[in-house]
Amino acid sequence: MSTATQTTPHTAREGYDRDLRVAVLGVGMMGQDHARRLAQLTKGARLVAVSDVDGARTDAVAAEFGVRALHDPVAAIEDPEVDAVVIATPGFTHEDLVLKALHAGKPTLCEKPLTTSPETSRKVVEAERALGRQLVQVGFMRRFDAEYEQLRSLIASQELGRPLFLHCAHRNATTPPNFSSEMLILDSVVHEVDVARFLLGEEITAITVFKPGRTSHAPEGLQDPQFVLMETESGALVDVEIFVNTTFGYEVRTELVAERGSARIGLGVGLVEHSSAGWGGGIAADFKERFGAAYDAEFQRWVDAVRSGAGIDGPGVWDGYAAAAVCAAGVESLRTGRRVEVDLGARA
Repeated sequence: MSTATQTTPHTAREGYDRDLRVAVLGVGMMGQDHARRLAQLTKGARLVAVSDVDGARTDAVAAEFGVRALHDPVAAIEDPEVDAVVIATPGFTHEDLVLKALHAGKPTLCEKPLTTSPETSRKVVEAERALGRQLVQVGFMRRFDAEYEQLRSLIASQELGRPLFLHCAHRNATTPPNFSSEMLILDSVVHEVDVARFLLGEEITAITVFKPGRTSHAPEGLQDPQFVLMETESGALVDVEIFVNTTFGYEVRTELVAERGSARIGLGVGLVEHSSAGWGGGIAADFKERFGAAYDAEFQRWVDAVRSGAGIDGPGVWDGYAAAAVCAAGVESLRTGRRVEVDLGARA
């Protein structure tokens, strides 16, 4: 990775003819991984600063990568030596930080969720729309996974005809302390919400959450597993088994069932397709093992897009808003046991 320090004047719209100087806000487990990615792997980018509410952690991570420690994330956003920011802070801080980044005109890669409610996410959508250009990319990394890209291409080709079902499984070995029943929807199923929209190219119109028998491995009060059924604009159905205390590893699978065949991903062997023409096609320890390459591709494409002046190359604020709206409806369904319709309103 280049270490050029040229400071040619620029605007986000025009792009950058030098390395993109990036600050990472929030350096917990995910933020530290992103800092390493920017410092060691991403071409055309240079990690210049880190920030975290934990001052000691900020200083330690800054020292590890030889960059500045900025204890105030807003100061990091406004710093003239910072071109772009990665937001990996807790979700409840995202609204304020993203809006400040938009106000400062700084390109931003924001880890999911965009914000913690559809109302605040819509506020971000409107704020970016007022700027007249896209500056915020949302960190739904599965869109950059090779298997999901293959499956999307297969669907778009119409080789198997119209999609009828997506069967999804999302399994974790264990959950951290204080993990709530709602977090199965907000932290885990949110990925299936986004990939369903990504793969099928349409919005989700309703969601129902069912409560099967609880696993004996779930902490008291945690509804685990759950079964989620989503309906789309075309009538395709998307079901999700979400099971976060399996004890055996991290497993994410998706199966497409279409008019003339089926295809599966997440088996550790690439895309597996079944049709009249025939078929072809380990369980990871954690999400970083399963999706490490997707994170690498996500960051490289984001940096390339920002440097070119395109702003983003991947899911934007509307995608973050749509995911927040579907998940909010999912939490309502979890609590009430009822089917809940999703109304996104007019697209901004």
